[in-house]
Amino acid sequence: MPRHRTPVPRRPMTAVASAAVLTLTAVSPLGALPAQADGPAQAPVNLALNGAASASSVELDRDTFAASQANDGSTQTRWSSKYVDDNWVQIKLARDAKVDHVTLVWPNACARDFAVQTSMDGATWTTVTRQQRATCPRTDEIDVKATARYVRMQGYQRWANFGYSISEFQVWDRPVQESLGIVPKPVSVSETGGPRYRLDPATSIAALGAGARAPAGRLAQVLRRSTGYRLPVVSAKTGPKPIVIQVGAGLGPAGRPEGYVLAANAAEITIRAATANGALNGVQTLRQLFPQWVESRTKVNAEWTVPPVRISDHPRFAHRGMMLDVARSFYPVNEVKKYIDTAAQFKINRLHLHLSDDQGWRIAIGDPADNPSGIDYGRLTSVSGGTAMTYNSAGQQMGTELGLTGYYTKADYAEIVRYAGANGMAVIPEIDMPGHTNAALHAIPQLNSEGSGPQPEPGQPTVPANGTPNVGYSSLDAANPATYEFTKHVLTEIAEMTPGPYLHIGGDESHSTGHANYTKMINAFTGQVNGLGKTVVAWNEAAGTALPQDNAVVQFWNGNRTSVAEAVTSRGAKVILSPAANTYVPQKQDSRQPQGGTWACGGVCGLDRHYGWDPGTFVPGIQETSVLGVESALWGEFIRRLPQAQYYSYPRLIATAEVGWTPQAQRDYPDFTRRLAALGGRLTVEGVNFFPTASVPWPTAATGTDKTVPAGSPAGATWTVTAPAAGDLTGTITWDDGVREDVTLTAERRASIPDMRANSTFTAVSNRTFGTPGTRTATLTARPSGGEPVEATLTVTVS
Repeated sequence: MPRHRTPVPRRPMTAVASAAVLTLTAVSPLGALPAQADGPAQAPVNLALNGAASASSVELDRDTFAASQANDGSTQTRWSSKYVDDNWVQIKLARDAKVDHVTLVWPNACARDFAVQTSMDGATWTTVTRQQRATCPRTDEIDVKATARYVRMQGYQRWANFGYSISEFQVWDRPVQESLGIVPKPVSVSETGGPRYRLDPATSIAALGAGARAPAGRLAQVLRRSTGYRLPVVSAKTGPKPIVIQVGAGLGPAGRPEGYVLAANAAEITIRAATANGALNGVQTLRQLFPQWVESRTKVNAEWTVPPVRISDHPRFAHRGMMLDVARSFYPVNEVKKYIDTAAQFKINRLHLHLSDDQGWRIAIGDPADNPSGIDYGRLTSVSGGTAMTYNSAGQQMGTELGLTGYYTKADYAEIVRYAGANGMAVIPEIDMPGHTNAALHAIPQLNSEGSGPQPEPGQPTVPANGTPNVGYSSLDAANPATYEFTKHVLTEIAEMTPGPYLHIGGDESHSTGHANYTKMINAFTGQVNGLGKTVVAWNEAAGTALPQDNAVVQFWNGNRTSVAEAVTSRGAKVILSPAANTYVPQKQDSRQPQGGTWACGGVCGLDRHYGWDPGTFVPGIQETSVLGVESALWGEFIRRLPQAQYYSYPRLIATAEVGWTPQAQRDYPDFTRRLAALGGRLTVEGVNFFPTASVPWPTAATGTDKTVPAGSPAGATWTVTAPAAGDLTGTITWDDGVREDVTLTAERRASIPDMRANSTFTAVSNRTFGTPGTRTATLTARPSGGEPVEATLTVTVS
């Protein structure tokens, strides 16, 4: 029995309904989840916390896998069964109780076929629902709506050869209180009651204080194109229903430079912050309070309202990043900008560009006035700007096409830096060394010397290009003076082009470099960065070197956490966390995906893996204050172009954004998926090609556009529908005179997991002709396969 909630009342022009997945939630057309009825509402209670758990079996008969691990309130522990299909785990409640629903958190070894059952005496059982599921890991939320003393999960078929594993078996006494659909979840939200704010065609946006104009301009840009309103940015509060953005010392949460305070009531909206970036974060939150259609690039008819609310918010971590591998396959500037656009909405504030690797070099470097080795730095892009990922060692093509070649001119790079900054992001450029350097060796003869690797073929001045995904075979020469001359000049030029405080030197997977040579080169490279007045960032393999004291960042991805802790305690380093199992988006997020890695998680690395971890405790032996933040990583072995990058990044990058922003105690995966669901239509309207994670209750929504046509002409009445999870979508148009039309909804892009495609918006059109002047109304009813129908009404004026 799928979980349903009462749909919100239908409003003119817009409507929504939940997708046909296990957890179903109706989402308001105003971009927020429906509020509870007036009056205080009791918080739901997880009855399992005071219950007693038992199970039919325990894996290896170990206490660490006992049934009690399923109701201990922690997703870091689990009950695991023996390796047979017929197994169960149950909760005996402290007393007979009304059970609203249960939540089952499966960390990996899920059930393909299972039932939820209830009993009053532990002997006679009633099956509430039996489910067959096709994704793992996942979280299932299932309605019960019964009085019970015992609640059981009865397994019928395991996911694979192992047993069943449940990290949390939660039994709830009442429905979860819905909240505003904001991601990342704010620190403090109060719904203040009263009438909603309604944007007026004559509204102005007041930018008060130094730094307020840029975030005000960004908000105006978003609102103008979808509403069609003028929305001038002014320097004083004026006119009806103003939006006020104010920047100044002491205006945001104390001591939180990226924080903001947002207040909305019927008369106005205010965003106050101590910095421009704080105000921009407030703007990003405000976008999510408007209906999803606000993201349309063309005018839309919608109720442009915001609920009455007060939000005080600030990030948990200063660094909330995303890494884009442009070395293995190139992304043109316009695609980088679009990648920035989407991530900025979720308060991602660092763009890590992986500019060099074995397969290619992507940044133009000029020749210095003093050039002792006579290096032609232009060859980096004229030669290795033309190489990329190609085939694996077996000769099989990597990806749907060969890696894209190309490079950024200095002007290109400056534009990326500017655009990122306008969206609240600092750019962190990475030149990977001393390994991952085949592209540099291929371009620059002077780097090819006795200690470099691989060696050029006989009679050739440089090594050949290598487009394979192989790692660990290339290295600079620690004994070659040209190595340090080269790295110093490259780092100097990039430092001059990068206003942010960080330079990344890579340092990972230098398997062919001897330890002494590796240490010698890393110490030299980090010293060069330190001498340029920048803070060096390096992957965690470099944690054991002589990092600049109190001026280095170790980025963890895999391996030894102890060395990372030692770098913190002995060198004063900070830490960026990118553990592969929790942040590497080229890893499969669903077992149905034909491409993607499984090494990081021993299977799929789903949305819940990217959400369900704690950066503050990830590295033993260090304090949370030593954690700079978190970063998602998009590597380019097989991913090509922006749509594929989006498909593997989203929605998991949104999970990483919340991990980096929201306090750990306020994060909850089922709550996150409900809020994330409200963003599905918004991302669709923006044209983001995101993966529709099966366990998220993606809603369907519709809107109609009013039309004026001459008598005798086809009406051209047009509706737009967002349905991220829909397979088939059928529609009926009902006119006010009773005429009904069955219509075919069309989409430019239809969902296909093998082809890495998500649904675009659907369009329904009626070309009914009216011979006499007048006003007609029509309602589209759109029906997603297996889901609830939605309706949207429009008006056709016949002149």
